[in-house]
Amino acid sequence: MIATLEYVEILDQSEQLGKMIMESEVMDDYKNRQVALYEDTEAQELIRAFTDMKQHYDDIQRFGRYHPDYNEIMKKVRSTKREMDMNEKVAMFKVAERNLQNLLDEISSYVALSVSEQIKAPKDGAALTDSGCGHGGACGCSH
Repeated sequence: MIATLEYVEILDQSEQLGKMIMESEVMDDYKNRQVALYEDTEAQELIRAFTDMKQHYDDIQRFGRYHPDYNEIMKKVRSTKREMDMNEKVAMFKVAERNLQNLLDEISSYVALSVSEQIKAPKDGAALTDSGCGHGGACGCSH
């Protein structure tokens, strides 16, 4: 019975922490930037153009540099991404996203370290990077 009461108390405290995060200035900024991004037609066109170009990129990845359009598509992908990233709404959203991720990483680290120093927690925006294996390349993969 004690374990059950402890479990309920932990869940209650976790729920409180979740509410605090949802009501934080960082989350508020993230939500506002997200709305601004989705309402900006220019930003949406740039995102759509990048997504389309990324599909072409994914198609040629099967053949790699041996695909006849490889160099052209690679240049177009980079330039389309640069255009998208240079848009003010996209840039501001990415900053807000990074700030929110940093807050979540900090909380995760605090909780993990309060239990044991051996528990691993995400840090430095690891959740925003696509490492493939989940170890960030520490296992020796090319991630």
